[in-house]
Amino acid sequence: MTAEHGTARLFTIFAAIVAWCGLLLQLYLSLSLTTANGKTIVEGLIIYFAYFTILTNLLVALVLTVPLLAPASRAGRFFTRPGVATATAAAITVVGLAYFLLLRKTWNPQGWQLAADEILHYLTPILFLVYWWISVPKQGLRWSQVGAWMSYPIGYLVYMLIRGELTGHYPYYFVDVSKIGYARTLTNALGILAGFVLMSLLLVLVGRWQKPLTAGADSSQQQHAADGVARRR
Repeated sequence: MTAEHGTARLFTIFAAIVAWCGLLLQLYLSLSLTTANGKTIVEGLIIYFAYFTILTNLLVALVLTVPLLAPASRAGRFFTRPGVATATAAAITVVGLAYFLLLRKTWNPQGWQLAADEILHYLTPILFLVYWWISVPKQGLRWSQVGAWMSYPIGYLVYMLIRGELTGHYPYYFVDVSKIGYARTLTNALGILAGFVLMSLLLVLVGRWQKPLTAGADSSQQQHAADGVARRR
């Protein structure tokens, strides 16, 4: 293992720890609040997993962790796919941007809740984008993959709407059908989806730009090594 690979691995471990800490802290806070309000732990878990933020941070944690623990497993191979990592990077970036632009002024978290918010919405997205830049191979990225990546936010929208109809609870005000109706909800959801698509296209563009730079650096390193061998002969 080269020093560069060792550094990248240590960074991945650090990012994974941060991601899991954010998720577990928010889980503790959510369950504490729901039980204090007279609800069961099961109800608290249902509410916890209603949020796109939580599901996407969980996806980030899995992408970072599973290949470290079980790289040869089917799940390990799946989470190391460049397309999976890039779609995850697009989704977690949308989480951060949506929170900053739409949600951060709607409440004033304090204490541990503030810490959880900062980790889930800012620190984890930044760390994962760095991971994507330094560790994810870009050779497999294609523009056509973006269409398949859209299944994640679209699937979440369908899940959120069905769940909202059954429980009366919608996790975000801009998709709260009970207050703004289906037309406004779908319009807002399409806006978020458009942001996801644009971010995905941007990451593919950056990946295609980074790929020849990486290849050029690798070629330069190989040539430098070959020159060193030639000089020692």
